Amino acid sequence: MSSVIDDYLVDPEVSLLDKTRMQAQVLVPVLRALRDELGKDKADAIVKQALREWSKQLFAALGDGIEGSPRRKWAAVQSVFGEVSGKEVEVEILRHDQEALHIDVTRCRFAEFFRALGEPELGALLICETDFDIAAIGEGEVSLERAQTIMRGAPSCTFRYKFAPR
Repeated sequence: MSSVIDDYLVDPEVSLLDKTRMQAQVLVPVLRALRDELGKDKADAIVKQALREWSKQLFAALGDGIEGSPRRKWAAVQSVFGEVSGKEVEVEILRHDQEALHIDVTRCRFAEFFRALGEPELGALLICETDFDIAAIGEGEVSLERAQTIMRGAPSCTFRYKFAPR
């Protein structure tokens, strides 16, 4: 099943956290140079727009490459993404049934990395916001609400998936 996201992963032998570190090695200096030149607000807005569009297109294309219902497409991508990111997070499953999946992430090494860099907003764009793009693969059959993230200073990330009746 990991072949679903091979294009995203580039090299499945390298962990998602290490790939994120590689992205940050390039993005952080570029972001900081843009901030020096354009100011923080404008630079952050440009980077946010670029990264959000990239992520939305990437995950929409992943979903398009999977056969089945939107919920099945979401489940396939979510499962694989859970495998590759699961080594870097500690989770507590609070509910899992036909109507909902509620998960709290209680430790996140991605957040630890970006907070240590002093760039939690960049981490939120690269890591946290992609969860909504994955949920969008569900085309209304799956929705995600999240009230807080560790990346933004909360004690946990609250994933609240709701599933439309079948």
